[in-house]
Amino acid sequence: MSFQLISSEFMPIITLPDGSQKKFDTSVTLAEIAANIGSGLAKAAIAGKVNGKLVDTFYSIEEDAEVRIITDRDPEGIEIIRHSTAHLLAHAVKTLFPTAQVTIGPVIENGFYYDFAFERPFSVDDLTEIEAKMQEIAQKNYVVSRQVVSREEAIQFFKNLGEEYKVRIIQDIPEGEQLTIYQQGDFADLCRGPHVPNTGMLKAFKLTKVSGAYWRGDSSNEMLQRIYGTAWKDKKSLDEYLKNLEEAEKRDHRKLAKAMDLFHTQEEAPGMIFWHPNGWAIYRTIRDYISSKVAEIGFEEIVTPQVVDIELWKKSGHFANFSTEMFTLEMDERQFAVKPMSCPCHVQVFKQGLKSYRDLPLRLAEFGCVHRNEMTGAMHGLMRVRQLTQDDGHVFCTEEQLQAEAVRFIQSLFDVYRDFGFNEVTLKLATRPDMRIGSDEVWDKAEHALAESLRSMGLPFDVKPGEGGFYGPKIEFHLKDCLGRMWQCGTLQLDYNMPERLEAYYIAEDGSKKVPVMLHRAILGSLERFMGILLEHYAGKLPVWLAATQVVVMNITDKQADFAAMVTQELKKYGLRARSDLRNEKIGFKIREHTIEHVPYLLVVGDREVESRTVSIRAQSGTDLGSMPISQFIDLIHAQIAKRGRTE
Repeated sequence: MSFQLISSEFMPIITLPDGSQKKFDTSVTLAEIAANIGSGLAKAAIAGKVNGKLVDTFYSIEEDAEVRIITDRDPEGIEIIRHSTAHLLAHAVKTLFPTAQVTIGPVIENGFYYDFAFERPFSVDDLTEIEAKMQEIAQKNYVVSRQVVSREEAIQFFKNLGEEYKVRIIQDIPEGEQLTIYQQGDFADLCRGPHVPNTGMLKAFKLTKVSGAYWRGDSSNEMLQRIYGTAWKDKKSLDEYLKNLEEAEKRDHRKLAKAMDLFHTQEEAPGMIFWHPNGWAIYRTIRDYISSKVAEIGFEEIVTPQVVDIELWKKSGHFANFSTEMFTLEMDERQFAVKPMSCPCHVQVFKQGLKSYRDLPLRLAEFGCVHRNEMTGAMHGLMRVRQLTQDDGHVFCTEEQLQAEAVRFIQSLFDVYRDFGFNEVTLKLATRPDMRIGSDEVWDKAEHALAESLRSMGLPFDVKPGEGGFYGPKIEFHLKDCLGRMWQCGTLQLDYNMPERLEAYYIAEDGSKKVPVMLHRAILGSLERFMGILLEHYAGKLPVWLAATQVVVMNITDKQADFAAMVTQELKKYGLRARSDLRNEKIGFKIREHTIEHVPYLLVVGDREVESRTVSIRAQSGTDLGSMPISQFIDLIHAQIAKRGRTE
């Protein structure tokens, strides 16, 4: 199969991103436009955008259009490389294992995967062989072509190949949707595209792992095999990513939790955390800090029930949009749900007693313990759990107060992130999804209001079409960690719908009843997940203010035990999380053990320290800070705590 260009009498005018224009005597492809601009661009062109739509380089333009050539310097270009590498993977698997059936192969963050149906599990040796075959196919520089086919043609084509899953995929595609088949060498796949012009452009990739995956993500369906990989524009970028991946493996918060004795999970409570004293100390520190910060901007803490009648979730819209993730139970011949979020319950608090415009804004906060029925295969340490605590909060206000409330919250949020050591934050505005409540007019107003809040603060943001909540658009706050990974944590969601659905109102200045605007806000999102992010960001070496144990006092011999215990009590008196290690062990053994636990400061006392009433100090980095009086050390550590995680 190949893509056929059709000659045309059109003379299109092409407008480039810099505003310059080029006129062509006949229809022209993106590849030809790139060549007209320069040989370097022609060689680098991966795809293009025509009037905002991503297309292949062989796409023919027959009328005036705005055009941008996509290269590997563009995010879209990297995605296309990864998408094409997924096809390269499938091509290699089919070459080596002809009886394997291909299913789907999407792009994911930093890479791709492809699911296969095969009679035996793929081994590590298989992955090595598949990767070598991918390299071989890439070097053959196969031209990638595209053909539009009818539904019947597509079904027959894949039936002839024995690709049952592709046939099932086609049968599920709505009637009237265009179907296209991409081909490279002797391999063809159903795909919307676009793809790289030839396999020779795929130069930097690595297969990373293989796992099981249910067909269509449904545990009642057959198990397939999912091969994961990563792909980049060049070997340097690939090597940097693999190095970060290796570092991320060392920083895995689950490994750190074991070494630091923070928490554990077990099958009797899947997706739920058993907190140990050390882990709970860190958790409490995070929670107490957030509690103080939200109090500073006028939030009052409340607590709402864990189990609520299902009728409230139906009224709020959660049951229709979220029921598969909710745990339900029956009591007294009534159906209840364990709350997956706190929003409807906060509306109930607002509704108690008549509210006037003078009572607004009303700011309510809760460390809401919520439950969500995550799939077993999706759960991952602290990062994905079934029981989690959200630093949830809601502002009920008038439309006139909306902008000020949004700005107030965003300023506080950035301050919090700096205290935790995160200085790079990316903002995204997630707009209306397909499944939603409320009119388009209301959504227009809500999306505009959030965008204006960000613009008024001079904050740049990207738009994520279709990824808002079902009740309103949201601003997402993404943190960059030390490995360059992005973590979506905070959110600010604007909701005109839920207060109206739940019949919340206030008395306006003119005596009329009005529905308040509702702002949903979270700074950390999930306390569990945020703690996991912190552990990996700092590789367990948390700033002093967050450490479970901030100081361990150790004696060299039994003669110094009483003095070491006294020092520990003095540190505790000044609010420090300190403990003594008075075991009859060599001091080197003690130091190594507490270094593995990532205790920020280790204090050693021997005969000299007892005599001079000082302590010998060793920092987490291994630096020997020498000896100093206890009071001086207390001043030093309090100064460190005051800095929190800030580097400035």
